[in-house]
Amino acid sequence: MTTTVFHGIKTNLLTTATTAITSVATAVIGMVCTATDADATAFPLNTPVLINDVRSALAKAGTTGTLSTALAAIADICSPTVIVVRVAIDAEGQDALVTGANVGGYTGLQALLTAEALTGSRPRILGTPGLSSEAVVTALAGIAQKLRGMAYAHMPATDLADAITMRANFGQRELMPIWPNTGVGGADVEARALGLRAYIDGTMGWNKTISNVEIPGVTGTDTPVTWGLDGDSTDAALLNNAQITTLIRRNGWRFWGNRTASSDARWAFESAVRTSQVLQDTIDDACFQFSDNDLTVGLVRDIVTTANAYFKKLKTQGYIIGATCWYDPASNQGVDLANGQLVLDYDFTPTAPLEGLTFNQILTDKYYVDFSALLQTA
Repeated sequence: MTTTVFHGIKTNLLTTATTAITSVATAVIGMVCTATDADATAFPLNTPVLINDVRSALAKAGTTGTLSTALAAIADICSPTVIVVRVAIDAEGQDALVTGANVGGYTGLQALLTAEALTGSRPRILGTPGLSSEAVVTALAGIAQKLRGMAYAHMPATDLADAITMRANFGQRELMPIWPNTGVGGADVEARALGLRAYIDGTMGWNKTISNVEIPGVTGTDTPVTWGLDGDSTDAALLNNAQITTLIRRNGWRFWGNRTASSDARWAFESAVRTSQVLQDTIDDACFQFSDNDLTVGLVRDIVTTANAYFKKLKTQGYIIGATCWYDPASNQGVDLANGQLVLDYDFTPTAPLEGLTFNQILTDKYYVDFSALLQTA
């Protein structure tokens, strides 16, 4: 039998199951609004509607309710992808019971759960501009948990003390409480928070908190809030200590506050929560291709290598401090593996915002020590 002999040089192109991972889209706003005079074709009731051009959508948003105010506020900042669910209410929100039922119920916030199936985009920056009540914010936080998104909600309080009292009713890491409103009132402050969050995602990164970035279009607040960069007894400091983001004026108006309503200190920062969400969804989506393949050593190595390559990229880009994925034998018994069940672990360290900077000022006479020598060389 003759053996085929190759004499020369050739290159074999080999492929591996390891795949480059791209982070999920984060700058998609989802909001529930009202507008009795909106174009019913463009904004059908109780239905998620995808908007790719915010300014064009304004022409069909009507003038009543919260929809036009919210879209105008977002358009002042950027033109992100927005998913709107328009709900019907009596007297444009005068009936609180109807407002709460429609906004927080299956016709409102619950409809956002179907947005990805209907529009192809998952809303991750969530709000009910101008419609917040305790019941609505509770529902909003619950929807944010299910969508792995962040909710931005104005505390509908009469004063600072009331805002702090109301904030104590929530403990969800997916919720960022805000107080007070802008001078425009109504839907304005929440819509600007949604728009600014989308803008930051697109220009700075999803790991940057909403705090200390100028907000276009704001000219004042409906309630004065005292603030000082070195003050720890101001209104802003009291609100921040209660995990409420507020508004300050310094080179323009800015949100001031990095913290969520989380009752768990590990998720205190908005950046930690959003990093966790991005990692969860991105890793899950990337591993879809591995599902139902043969559970072999090679497959497990490919999954671990894929995850760690993604983590390395995020670290290089400055989105995280570090992360590692690994296989733990203690979590994977033979009977479980034979049953098609694999467990992999990964840890991560998110970037924390520089929330507090302290300088120690020391009075000293040491710079007079060489005073004579300085005179001779001056």
